[in-house]
Amino acid sequence: MTDENKRENIREEINRANNLLDAADYLSAGGFYNDAVSRLYYYLFYHFRALLLTEELEPKTREGMSRLIGIRFVKPGILDARSSRVFSRLMKYREEADYNPAFLFSEDDYLELRGEAVEVGDAVRRYLKEKGYL
Repeated sequence: MTDENKRENIREEINRANNLLDAADYLSAGGFYNDAVSRLYYYLFYHFRALLLTEELEPKTREGMSRLIGIRFVKPGILDARSSRVFSRLMKYREEADYNPAFLFSEDDYLELRGEAVEVGDAVRRYLKEKGYL
Protein backbone atom coordinates (compact mmCIF):
# COMPACT_ATOMS: atom_id res chain seq x y z
CA MET A 1 0.00 0.00 0.00
CA THR A 2 1.46 3.38 -0.96
CA ASP A 3 1.50 6.23 1.53
CA GLU A 4 -1.13 8.08 -0.51
CA ASN A 5 -3.38 4.99 -0.60
CA LYS A 6 -2.95 4.63 3.14
CA ARG A 7 -3.93 8.28 3.73
CA GLU A 8 -6.94 7.92 1.43
CA ASN A 9 -8.11 4.74 3.19
CA ILE A 10 -7.71 6.42 6.57
CA ARG A 11 -9.70 9.47 5.41
CA GLU A 12 -12.46 7.17 4.15
CA GLU A 13 -12.65 5.39 7.52
CA ILE A 14 -12.89 8.73 9.35
CA ASN A 15 -15.57 10.00 6.96
CA ARG A 16 -17.54 6.81 7.51
CA ALA A 17 -17.19 7.27 11.27
CA ASN A 18 -18.42 10.86 11.07
CA ASN A 19 -21.45 9.77 9.06
CA LEU A 20 -22.25 7.22 11.75
CA LEU A 21 -22.11 9.88 14.47
CA ASP A 22 -24.58 11.95 12.43
CA ALA A 23 -26.79 8.86 12.11
CA ALA A 24 -26.57 8.23 15.86
CA ASP A 25 -27.66 11.80 16.58
CA TYR A 26 -30.53 11.50 14.11
CA LEU A 27 -31.70 8.23 15.69
CA SER A 28 -31.40 9.70 19.17
CA ALA A 29 -33.46 12.74 18.18
CA GLY A 30 -36.19 10.32 17.11
CA GLY A 31 -36.04 8.45 20.42
CA PHE A 32 -34.31 5.37 18.99
CA TYR A 33 -31.65 5.22 21.70
CA ASN A 34 -30.70 1.57 21.29
CA ASP A 35 -30.02 2.09 17.59
CA ALA A 36 -28.16 5.32 18.37
CA VAL A 37 -25.89 3.54 20.86
CA SER A 38 -25.21 0.84 18.27
CA ARG A 39 -24.09 3.55 15.81
CA LEU A 40 -21.74 4.98 18.47
CA TYR A 41 -19.95 1.65 18.59
CA TYR A 42 -19.40 1.77 14.83
CA TYR A 43 -18.29 5.40 15.09
CA LEU A 44 -15.36 4.22 17.24
CA PHE A 45 -14.91 1.03 15.25
CA TYR A 46 -14.06 3.03 12.13
CA HIS A 47 -11.81 5.40 14.07
CA PHE A 48 -9.88 2.41 15.37
CA ARG A 49 -9.73 0.86 11.89
CA ALA A 50 -8.18 4.12 10.66
CA LEU A 51 -5.67 4.03 13.50
CA LEU A 52 -4.67 0.45 12.74
CA LEU A 53 -4.28 1.27 9.04
CA THR A 54 -1.39 3.57 10.01
CA GLU A 55 0.50 0.36 10.77
CA GLU A 56 -1.10 -1.57 7.90
CA LEU A 57 -2.99 -3.78 10.34
CA GLU A 58 -6.43 -5.13 9.46
CA PRO A 59 -7.67 -7.48 12.19
CA LYS A 60 -10.22 -10.13 11.28
CA THR A 61 -12.29 -9.83 14.48
CA ARG A 62 -13.47 -7.08 16.82
CA GLU A 63 -11.63 -8.77 19.65
CA GLY A 64 -8.48 -8.74 17.54
CA MET A 65 -8.98 -5.04 16.91
CA SER A 66 -9.37 -4.37 20.61
CA ARG A 67 -6.22 -6.36 21.39
CA LEU A 68 -4.16 -4.59 18.71
CA ILE A 69 -5.32 -1.16 19.88
CA GLY A 70 -4.17 -2.08 23.38
CA ILE A 71 -0.79 -3.39 22.27
CA ARG A 72 0.05 -0.80 19.59
CA PHE A 73 -1.58 2.37 20.90
CA VAL A 74 -2.56 2.12 24.58
CA LYS A 75 0.50 0.36 25.97
CA PRO A 76 2.94 2.86 24.35
CA GLY A 77 0.80 5.78 25.63
CA ILE A 78 -0.53 7.04 22.29
CA LEU A 79 -4.09 6.54 23.59
CA ASP A 80 -5.08 6.32 27.23
CA ALA A 81 -6.46 3.10 28.69
CA ARG A 82 -9.88 4.71 28.99
CA SER A 83 -10.13 4.76 25.17
CA SER A 84 -9.91 1.00 25.02
CA ARG A 85 -12.44 0.63 27.84
CA VAL A 86 -14.92 2.95 26.10
CA PHE A 87 -14.62 0.87 22.92
CA SER A 88 -15.07 -2.42 24.81
CA ARG A 89 -18.09 -1.08 26.66
CA LEU A 90 -19.69 0.17 23.44
CA MET A 91 -19.03 -3.21 21.83
CA LYS A 92 -20.90 -4.89 24.69
CA TYR A 93 -23.72 -2.33 24.59
CA ARG A 94 -24.09 -2.68 20.82
CA GLU A 95 -24.67 -6.39 21.24
CA GLU A 96 -27.18 -5.75 24.02
CA ALA A 97 -28.94 -3.05 22.01
CA ASP A 98 -29.14 -5.22 18.90
CA TYR A 99 -29.95 -8.61 20.41
CA ASN A 100 -31.55 -8.15 23.84
CA PRO A 101 -35.06 -6.67 23.57
CA ALA A 102 -35.21 -6.16 27.35
CA PHE A 103 -32.14 -3.91 27.32
CA LEU A 104 -33.22 -0.28 26.86
CA PHE A 105 -31.05 2.83 26.72
CA SER A 106 -32.33 6.25 27.72
CA GLU A 107 -31.52 9.66 26.30
CA ASP A 108 -29.20 10.26 29.26
CA ASP A 109 -27.40 6.97 28.55
CA TYR A 110 -26.94 7.98 24.94
CA LEU A 111 -25.64 11.45 25.77
CA GLU A 112 -23.12 10.08 28.27
CA LEU A 113 -21.88 7.41 25.86
CA ARG A 114 -21.77 9.89 22.99
CA GLY A 115 -19.57 12.23 25.00
CA GLU A 116 -17.15 9.42 25.79
CA ALA A 117 -17.08 8.17 22.19
CA VAL A 118 -16.47 11.65 20.79
CA GLU A 119 -13.57 12.19 23.22
CA VAL A 120 -11.93 9.00 21.97
CA GLY A 121 -12.64 9.87 18.33
CA ASP A 122 -11.11 13.32 18.87
CA ALA A 123 -7.96 11.74 20.35
CA VAL A 124 -7.65 9.39 17.37
CA ARG A 125 -8.08 12.23 14.87
CA ARG A 126 -5.50 14.38 16.72
CA TYR A 127 -2.98 11.55 16.45
CA LEU A 128 -3.77 11.01 12.77
CA LYS A 129 -3.31 14.73 12.08
CA GLU A 130 -0.02 14.85 14.00
CA LYS A 131 1.28 11.97 11.89
CA GLY A 132 0.14 13.56 8.62
CA TYR A 133 -2.64 11.10 7.78
CA LEU A 134 -5.43 13.70 7.86
